[in-house]
Amino acid sequence: MTTHHGSPAAAVLLRTTLIGLIAFLTVVDLFATQAILPTLARAYGVSPAAMGFAVNASTLGMAVAGIAVALLSRRVERRRGIVLSLALLAMPTSLLALAPNLAVFTALRVTQGIFMSAAFSLTLTYLAEQCSTTETAGAFAGYITGNVASNLFGRLMSAAIADHLGLAANFYVFAALNLAGALLVFSYLRHGDRMMPMASDASPFAALRLQLTNPRLRAAFAIGFCILFAFIGTFTYVNFVLVRPPYAVTPMALGFVYFVFVPSILTTPAAGALVRHLGARQTLWAALAVAAIGLPLVLAPHLPALLAGLALIGIGTFIAQATATGFVGQAATADRGAASGIYLASYFLGGLVGSAVLGQIYDHFGWTACVIGIALSLAAAALTGLWLTLPQPEAVHPRRADAPAASIS
Repeated sequence: MTTHHGSPAAAVLLRTTLIGLIAFLTVVDLFATQAILPTLARAYGVSPAAMGFAVNASTLGMAVAGIAVALLSRRVERRRGIVLSLALLAMPTSLLALAPNLAVFTALRVTQGIFMSAAFSLTLTYLAEQCSTTETAGAFAGYITGNVASNLFGRLMSAAIADHLGLAANFYVFAALNLAGALLVFSYLRHGDRMMPMASDASPFAALRLQLTNPRLRAAFAIGFCILFAFIGTFTYVNFVLVRPPYAVTPMALGFVYFVFVPSILTTPAAGALVRHLGARQTLWAALAVAAIGLPLVLAPHLPALLAGLALIGIGTFIAQATATGFVGQAATADRGAASGIYLASYFLGGLVGSAVLGQIYDHFGWTACVIGIALSLAAAALTGLWLTLPQPEAVHPRRADAPAASIS
């Protein structure tokens, strides 16, 4: 992937910025609503677990769409699919402003997830197919950095808009951001090279079987599941902890709590360099260790300590996610669209299961038990990292050096 503007350094900066902005506008809806969870729970008159599950139901749609992309990606032109997905995403986002009950709200969140995941999966596939071997880790790190930024600024925007203009206005603003994402992709993302086809007589399910027989990819899929399980568990239910004593954070101030993602925005771009120097497995373990250090801090009765713990969990989980995502792009020797789709299905299924399981744990046993569940998920990801090694270079089939690169212009 190359750009054609100014010096090579400026081109890399422009490419990374645009990749990050596309990621931001793709998934900004996913976590922004978590900043207003207590407000939504009061508006619908439901428990924290019920509202947490409804808000995170988008991960169900994302898991389903991940599998759909895995089955159908060979027939979808990447740029056109991304644009269409983001444009359609604006519809359920705007309808959330009118949701009369929790069931409708949940269904609309699932629909949001379908379109978000389609755009997300196709973008990851585009980057895997169109970036050179040396560009891959940096491109994925840029994309995950945009994801991180959406966690911070999306939550800040959601809290501020809902507090000053109401819940309905919040969803209309985010629908406008979805349309802005579609316009950005249409304007700047060029048509890619010809996609990597499988044999003409191969069924779509053969693509799934091919990826699932690869033990390295299976490990990456499981790690993705564990990462979002832990992340969702932390950043969904900590909202209810923060609004109660001894913290008693106001709804508006709850948005500012998510400045804890600022360090992640600064550190996640380093994931590519860390993988090149340490390898994927060592980078994953280091990232998970950072997240684990943050867990005891989120149990502290003092707000600064809790915020420090959240910052460490954010840094660790986002670097781990960037590492696993980039690994999938390299370890998939054929049909990277299928590999990306399965990874995202596993990743977002982990978020859905984490929301449901940890929500019940939080409701029945409290925040400490919830944190123990998060720790077990991180430990499972670390153990699975034993299988996170790439095959020998000749078996990876990297993109030919003389192949023309797609570009963001």
